[in-house]
Amino acid sequence: MQASLPFEEQPQPELLFVRHPRARRYVIRVTDDNTVRVTIPRWGSKRDARAFVEQEREWILKQQQRPRKIVGIVGIVSHGPAGPAAHDPPDAALRERAKRELPARLLELAAIYGLQVRKISVRNQKWRWGSCSPRGHICLNWRLIRMPEAVRDYVLIHELMHLKRMDHSPRFWALVAQACPDYLELRRSLRGYRFA
Repeated sequence: MQASLPFEEQPQPELLFVRHPRARRYVIRVTDDNTVRVTIPRWGSKRDARAFVEQEREWILKQQQRPRKIVGIVGIVSHGPAGPAAHDPPDAALRERAKRELPARLLELAAIYGLQVRKISVRNQKWRWGSCSPRGHICLNWRLIRMPEAVRDYVLIHELMHLKRMDHSPRFWALVAQACPDYLELRRSLRGYRFA
């Protein structure tokens, strides 16, 4: 088996820079095909974005090496990793990831659809994947981090659309369909996941 290169000799990751007018900070997102997507805020520069990538290079390489059968989207970071201690149980590590990644992705989607989220919580919910209050407080189940990116995004989009309509009327589902055309298939996939 070929030995891996020392960290200093690892090749630079393939980068995709995306400038987003509503982004409030630099965000690095690693997807399940190992694409490294770097969101640049309106006031930001590609030079600073590259510096941020270099700062988080070790974290990016770790995300790219994660087994795809465990997670679909690999990771997202906006201010550096802050993982748990090595002796923590696996669920604790996933919960820490969820607290970093789910709010960042929710805000990214909210910006895309021109929506404002007032508060985000990541909780250990037993009976629901997410919820949205009339005041714009969205709660997300930490177990979403275990799901493929598309299924997880469907849940996030579902809750975001409740910012427009606080019901499950045909008009609400029309909003979901507009934002997520494959929502019916993704909704069926969601039923295969358990809360345990």
